Amino acid sequence: MSAQEREKLTGQSRSTLRESAKNLRLTDKATDIGKGSELAEIVLYGIMHHHYGALPVVPKIFYKQNAQDNAKGADSVHIIVEGDDDFSLWFGEAKFYNSIEDARLPAVVGSVGNSLKADKLKKENSIITNTSDIDRLVTNPELAARVKDALSSKNSMDQLKAKIHVPILLLHECTLTASTTEISDAYREGVRKYHLERASAYFKKQIDALFGTISKYSEVKFHIILFPVPDRKKLIERFSKEVELYKGFSPFRVEWGGNGRREGRANG
Repeated sequence: MSAQEREKLTGQSRSTLRESAKNLRLTDKATDIGKGSELAEIVLYGIMHHHYGALPVVPKIFYKQNAQDNAKGADSVHIIVEGDDDFSLWFGEAKFYNSIEDARLPAVVGSVGNSLKADKLKKENSIITNTSDIDRLVTNPELAARVKDALSSKNSMDQLKAKIHVPILLLHECTLTASTTEISDAYREGVRKYHLERASAYFKKQIDALFGTISKYSEVKFHIILFPVPDRKKLIERFSKEVELYKGFSPFRVEWGGNGRREGRANG
């Protein structure tokens, strides 16, 4: 939702979830196309907000043309206020894979490279500058004005490269996590070693593909976020069921009858 819509529902958690669910895609279960992609976008949104302290200036799901469209461009767009008078721009990529071995990595590199093209960045900037969220979320009016001026289409994208960060979330199924029953030191060390190897492999492919093709590539800061889960299919199924419930599309809902007993009813 937009910042204004979120403000109106402050303290109303169920209403917030219900309104948010309306913009979720719920991909075709028969084709499996894009399954889990929106869940990855939501996880990245949470990481950006709670870990990095980012302002949710452009919730990309909100700006889709309709609930069955993919959000165009970067999967997340955020502004982080740096001190009292500066800011950085974060254009995120989010994927949910059943593996992060080498065969998956070129697609991520291609997506990152595409999002850093000048025309794509200009489009993202135009969305940011045309939303009232900046004025609501950037409390310093002088800084808000500077943000809008910096993002103006009259300026070259190269002038912004030093302010751009690209967080790359790879939510992924992990056999080590699936076989673990507790977060022990041995598990942490195993995941750390595996993720370090995967991160090194990814950045090698990205540098080989994008260095020299993206103007001022070395000024952009990249962050890879590897998030292991035990079972991708089960997680997506549970997420989809929750979304269907809040969308009002669940084929079966539970209600409490007047006698205090729980009753199942089919939705019309």
